[in-house]
Amino acid sequence: MTRYANIPKPIRSGLVVVDPERGTPQRVIVLQFNPDTLERSVSPQAAGGEGDGGGGGSGTGDKNEALRLKGPAQESWKFTAELDATDQLDVAAPSGIHPQLATLEMLVQPSTAQLREHSRLAKNGAVEISPIEMPLTLFTWGSKRVVPVKLSEFSINESAFDVNLNPIRASLSLSVKLLTISDLPAGHRGAELYMAHLAQKERMAGVAAPGSLGALGLSTADMGR
Repeated sequence: MTRYANIPKPIRSGLVVVDPERGTPQRVIVLQFNPDTLERSVSPQAAGGEGDGGGGGSGTGDKNEALRLKGPAQESWKFTAELDATDQLDVAAPSGIHPQLATLEMLVQPSTAQLREHSRLAKNGAVEISPIEMPLTLFTWGSKRVVPVKLSEFSINESAFDVNLNPIRASLSLSVKLLTISDLPAGHRGAELYMAHLAQKERMAGVAAPGSLGALGLSTADMGR
């Protein structure tokens, strides 16, 4: 037993539901296994808009916008999570992985209380009923990636069941969109968390080993000097 005592316990990725007013965690969802891959897609918000400046005849205004950004890049992450009741549970699981699946699904579902309140307002003749707000959700991938997200796609493949047809093994494909200051109102807790994530990225870029023109077979003369 002492031979492996100093091996660090692996950090798990997961989701945290946060109170947007107080910033306190309301629910922590730890993924049972860390996904094998994390697919990230980053699209810059160019000031000129996609496709501007092409096809000839672009004006001076378009050229002035070529290197300008109108906001943070739009970023989405995709990953696959695995759930397995035969591996994850230290206690009996009479419902299989139903509770774990339900916890994730409730991130994109209004509660029964919210639906009843909407119905009550409608019956009372409310002129305008605000859409139900989703909880502020953070996706965490270690301490250097804690980002506010919105679940944009969520598919479940249940692959094994117990004798009562409770799912005991499933694969979940999740796609999340990172929420930036372009998506949230000023002063929103999620906007502050995004700025903290961007500041972390800036720090990481600052400690990256610098390259050299020589490694590219170039000199300052090749750069127009």
